[in-house]
Amino acid sequence: MNDPRAGEVRWWEQRWFALAAILLSAVPLLWPAVPPLTDLPGHIGRYHVAAHLADSTLLRQHWAYRWRLIGNLGVDLAVLPLVPLFGAALAAKLVVLTIPPLTVAGLILVSRAAGGRLAPAAPFAFPLAYSFPFQFGFVNFALSAALALLALALWMRMRRVVAARALLFVPIALLLWTAHCFGWAMFCLLAFGTDLAALREDGRGWGETILRAGLRCLSLAGPLVPMLAGDASGDGSLGASWEWLAKLQWLASLLREQWQGYDLVCAVLLLALVWLGARSTALRLDRPLAWAAAIGAIAWLALPYRLLGGAYVDMRMTPYVVALLIVAIRTRTARLAGPLAFAGTLFFLLRLATTTWVFLGAAAAQEQAAAVAARIPRGAAVLVAVREPCKTWRVARLSHVAGLAIARRDVFENGEWTLAGQQLLRDRHPQAGAYRADPSQMIYDAGCSVDAPGLPAMLQRFDRGTFAYLWTIDLPTPRLPPDVVPVARSGPSMLYRVAPNPDKRLPYPPLAH
Repeated sequence: MNDPRAGEVRWWEQRWFALAAILLSAVPLLWPAVPPLTDLPGHIGRYHVAAHLADSTLLRQHWAYRWRLIGNLGVDLAVLPLVPLFGAALAAKLVVLTIPPLTVAGLILVSRAAGGRLAPAAPFAFPLAYSFPFQFGFVNFALSAALALLALALWMRMRRVVAARALLFVPIALLLWTAHCFGWAMFCLLAFGTDLAALREDGRGWGETILRAGLRCLSLAGPLVPMLAGDASGDGSLGASWEWLAKLQWLASLLREQWQGYDLVCAVLLLALVWLGARSTALRLDRPLAWAAAIGAIAWLALPYRLLGGAYVDMRMTPYVVALLIVAIRTRTARLAGPLAFAGTLFFLLRLATTTWVFLGAAAAQEQAAAVAARIPRGAAVLVAVREPCKTWRVARLSHVAGLAIARRDVFENGEWTLAGQQLLRDRHPQAGAYRADPSQMIYDAGCSVDAPGLPAMLQRFDRGTFAYLWTIDLPTPRLPPDVVPVARSGPSMLYRVAPNPDKRLPYPPLAH
């Protein structure tokens, strides 16, 4: 029997709701001067170097920036034109501010492209715009993933004009790859999945379906040219490694932020909704998005933890696979659709409120930790040591806070990323040895399964000819060598001056065991 309300446009399907959801998704990022995403301060330091290197002798003594086309430039290319107008920090905020709204817009559009209207369950997926990869500060990937969702909606809508779509998506694929190579790869998988669904729906056999879907995706292969022409990892290897148990952790960490019980309940709610969408007789899944998510899930299971010099490769895909499954959920009767959309909207608003609160506190903590940078002379080289917990749920947000000192004081610090093939930034301090770049700044808690030197080893071994200052963050006061003198404290940060020493290195007592 036909539902009398089948042709009616419900409140969550109207344009005002979509616009409100898109705009509201930016709210948690409005107040913090620097969005408190773990890696973002380090990125801000890199933006500052790229924008000012040519006219700063202080920066040139520490850094080099070698422009070329790589698959990790999304936010960089958007921020750099804004830096002369607003400075690196505000320019980064303005660009990062757009990523959650773009993500929500992409989810809305793919749901409409798959089913004609916004699915009533879709608001449950909107908080995944602030999922764990974004909280980590993987902003290039997050931007590429948001653009990938928008591109996927267009890809589905153009399924009947294959030739025109192929031509249009040659530059779109290159754009996605330039933003971030993993975002482009994710889009290729999802696009392949939607075409599998469409071809099967047309009644084609499995062999023909797979062949045709693969041929249709050849227009997306353009980025393979710069990838093969360059060196992806710096040593010619894939650098792949798997951590199978971590995949369960990524599911539990879908909305990981600060309060473990609350975040876990929210993650379980989303996963339960996905299960109900697949199994309940009262719900159904839009086939194109279900197939796309299935291909994404298979890739997620197969993907390593590390690949091509990047970490958390499998983790990055997790929230987007779950989000696609949620926006694919539709009810079989209109009577259930309204309550489901209402519950999803309340969930979205609840997560927005708590994320806003968390970000306010986290941004204040980051700024307090960064305040000691004002006591560092311009152009100095600073050895950074920051505590890296491994057994706490709360997202660690101070790992790269010293990057703000690059933007504010033109310093060198050892927490930047300089991996060949992945970043364009290079340092000019080979004599710093093991303390040249990320992750040398991280001091892991006892009990962490990480083979890394601790703070006593750092204090004994660092090059006195390179570093004039020591900056510890969230660490207890160490046993100081005789040439390291306290200068200033701010919250969890302690700044020390390294006394000049003509011999560069002094004999110190042996490390305690």
